[in-house]
Amino acid sequence: MARRTKDWLKQAERDLEHSRMDLKERFYEWVCFSAQQAAEKALKALYQHLHQLAWGHSIRELLENLSDSFETSDLMEGAKILDKYYIPARYPNGFDTGAPVDYFTEKEAKEAIEYADTIIRFCKDNIA
Repeated sequence: MARRTKDWLKQAERDLEHSRMDLKERFYEWVCFSAQQAAEKALKALYQHLHQLAWGHSIRELLENLSDSFETSDLMEGAKILDKYYIPARYPNGFDTGAPVDYFTEKEAKEAIEYADTIIRFCKDNIA
């Protein structure tokens, strides 16, 4: 398997940058989704670094699978929240009525960025 750690980490940082740009324009649903993607890709970079396979999109599960090697409990709350943004932030059928734009708030968007940033820092610290 080719090592793509740097590529995954680079894209994670780019996705987080995208979140911050969308926050300024009040695209809160996209902030939340991009933050989820940033955290997921950073974790996949860490898996690459460790020569392990990472499948799926659940940040919680990716962290749980690392818990034998790393202390991840302080990241779990953010992981669980970010996981909730994977589908509902993009698709109207994630809610009974309305579109994602009707549901996501500035507060959630800012928190999503913070959670993703924390997970990215955790990954970078353990890759370095």
